[in-house]
Amino acid sequence: MPAVIRTLDILELFLDHPRLSAGDITERLGLPRTTVHELLVTLVARSYLISEPGKPVMFRLGMPLFQLGAAFAGQLDLVREAQDVARAVAAACDEAVHAAVLDGADVIYLVKADSTHPVRMVSAVGRRLPAHCTAVGKVLLASLSPADLDARVGGGDLLGMTPDSITDPDRLRAELDRVRAEGVAVDDGESDSAVRCVGAPVRDHTGTTVAAMSVSAPIIRWTPATHAAWTRLVRDGAAELSARLGYRVPNRPR
Repeated sequence: MPAVIRTLDILELFLDHPRLSAGDITERLGLPRTTVHELLVTLVARSYLISEPGKPVMFRLGMPLFQLGAAFAGQLDLVREAQDVARAVAAACDEAVHAAVLDGADVIYLVKADSTHPVRMVSAVGRRLPAHCTAVGKVLLASLSPADLDARVGGGDLLGMTPDSITDPDRLRAELDRVRAEGVAVDDGESDSAVRCVGAPVRDHTGTTVAAMSVSAPIIRWTPATHAAWTRLVRDGAAELSARLGYRVPNRPR
């Protein structure tokens, strides 16, 4: 077992460093030189690492690791994974939890885990709403390049769903700047005057924002305390779903 753990530790170093020497690996992991040498010989023999001649010899990841990663990616199912995570978040807060994706200037809800409260948000899987009126939509719009955002929202006034909807494109851009800075978005009665939502981004293995997750509740249960608690929950839920999709936080401490 120690040899397996040490082998995995070596391979995981390459997540942050494309090329490493035996000395680099020894220093970073604090392993004996002889142990590192023996493990590297085995990894190269099985093509999990490729050695590049030089002084010192450098190592990089080999094709079998790409093949394993591709096999893992092929088994992923966003809806299935999102449903599992949404249920867990909903159980923790007893409010409605959604996962949605961007389609043009709209969001489409892929997943819903409901609240047990008699008074709760009315929504449905497959529903389409203007992205700029929703927390999940703001999260997704905030991930776009300026050119892509302009192509989707244009320069004219935006459709409003309630008196609190953002209809001015410049005001929307300012709001999206805040979303990017804070990492979460809020729907403050912008899609339904009686509902409040907080959303966070879901990323795939490339770091691309591919979906968003939100907690939604009637205004009667939305307080500063619940807002803070649900923000933490939706951040954690979105991070869990991202991890299931292969996302890894850059420069994660080892």
